[in-house]
Amino acid sequence: MNARIANPMLIDGHTELIAHLGFPTHAFKAPMIYNPYFESIGINAIVVPMGCRPEHFGATLRSLFTLENIRGALITMPHKVSVVDLVDAVTATVKVAGSCNAVRRTADGRLIGDMFDGEGFVRGLRRKGLKLAGARALVVGNGGVGSAIAASLAAADVGAIALYDVHAPTAQALAERLRTHYPATGVSTGSNDPAGCDLVVNATPLGMNPGDPLPIAMDRLGPETFVGEVVMKNEMTAFLTAAQARGCRVQVGSDMLFEMIPAYLEFFGFPTTTPEVLRAVARLEY
Repeated sequence: MNARIANPMLIDGHTELIAHLGFPTHAFKAPMIYNPYFESIGINAIVVPMGCRPEHFGATLRSLFTLENIRGALITMPHKVSVVDLVDAVTATVKVAGSCNAVRRTADGRLIGDMFDGEGFVRGLRRKGLKLAGARALVVGNGGVGSAIAASLAAADVGAIALYDVHAPTAQALAERLRTHYPATGVSTGSNDPAGCDLVVNATPLGMNPGDPLPIAMDRLGPETFVGEVVMKNEMTAFLTAAQARGCRVQVGSDMLFEMIPAYLEFFGFPTTTPEVLRAVARLEY
């Protein structure tokens, strides 16, 4: 059997570690983006997938951060919610999202948690020229990623956010967290009607599988509305294709991933870059 060399980077006594914690690890994409980037600019650091079951996560997290050469940790499913109670401080985004996907250690040994799903989404919108201050947004799907996007939209000074989830209490709970931490943002729940919105976000899993229903009534979508997607399995989902057919500008799901990595790099104190550079060097394999 031929062993495949995933990364020719030299790992030595100066290598800094970023743990990528989740379970299972087979779908992890981050190492295939970060590690080629680190290699391309000569940063002696590596992202290491670490499969950790929920019952061991708390002990594992604390143990890892006793290592002197750990720079931080990427946190993914199923740990993004439980980690919030395991760190010493979190940002307002984490408090609204109820989840956390990055942890770093401060000079005094405290663990700080942040969430970058929404930041990546918002950076993508801004780079495409969408004016967010005062905008009206609809976020369909108010679970982990939808909550993070809503939090980052509120931080970007959107004027109003309409929340919709098939499980109404989920939307209502998110609305209360937004009102607590971003009182200047108007928040409503209960409707997925996109009419009159400047931005519509599909933060549901709809689009992962052929034949999935669309998240909104497309005949209510105006051509002036910007449409964003979080599903990454297909670059152009049925939702985005239908939105483009109505004249809308769109953002594909993978843009969120590539846009959030520069924010992660800044959080961990590494030299940052652009999504274009990351896409050029990435060695994504599925």
